[in-house]
Amino acid sequence: MIEFLKVIINFLSKKEVYGTIITLSVAYFFYKTIIIILEELINAGKSSYEIKKRTTITKLFKNIVRYVILIIAIIVILSIFGVNVKGIVAGLGVTATIVGLALQDTFKDIINGISIIMENYFVVGDYVTYNNFTGEVIEFGLKSTKIRNANGEVKIVANRNILEIQNLSELKQVVTITIPLPYEEEPDRMEKIIKQNILTKIKRLDNVYKDSVTYLGINELADSSVNYLINFTCKRDTQWQAKRDVNKIILSELQKEKVSIPYPQLEVHYEK
Repeated sequence: MIEFLKVIINFLSKKEVYGTIITLSVAYFFYKTIIIILEELINAGKSSYEIKKRTTITKLFKNIVRYVILIIAIIVILSIFGVNVKGIVAGLGVTATIVGLALQDTFKDIINGISIIMENYFVVGDYVTYNNFTGEVIEFGLKSTKIRNANGEVKIVANRNILEIQNLSELKQVVTITIPLPYEEEPDRMEKIIKQNILTKIKRLDNVYKDSVTYLGINELADSSVNYLINFTCKRDTQWQAKRDVNKIILSELQKEKVSIPYPQLEVHYEK
């Protein structure tokens, strides 16, 4: 037992061993400390939007800090083992040039990722539309952005490819809804139902700004319906639920008034 302890002590007393352990411990301590500070900055946000923005920035800086500390730790460990670190550092210039040429797309991803944050294109938690794909930004990294739609499908987009993206999560979101009604109904009666019944119920929704609920008029004389238009403004990130609630109100009120919602019909004539 004593001999075994001596072997362990002799092993741990080597500079390469205890130096490596100390280096990794210090690196881990610094990484955790920086992460704690970044997370404290997130909790200091005064609004949900500010918190989500800081969360996005924190995730980006976590990746940067991880790589920087790892590189520094490797250089220190190599110097402990007697490797000529100066030569390695001096050679980093040439290596960086070669790596830069090989990883041009990666650097474009990183640069564009930083630009996305600085220009407030979107943050984690925002609803966006990219190439006809609409969903929530669930992850934002140095190289790519992940978007998840309502069906649970996840689209991974390289940051360099995000040239145009539509952010649907503003501080206030304007929603426009078309109400198709039959030609057989009197326009004055339909407008009265919309203003007195439907708009009144919409104004009672918690996530809708009451003063914003507006009837815009007859928008289109379509093939099988007269399309009436309304719009309203709702709170950030609630537009999808608000639209579902409004559609339910429209259907319920029209059914109460015995107004049918038209749908395409095909009329077939037979020769005698």
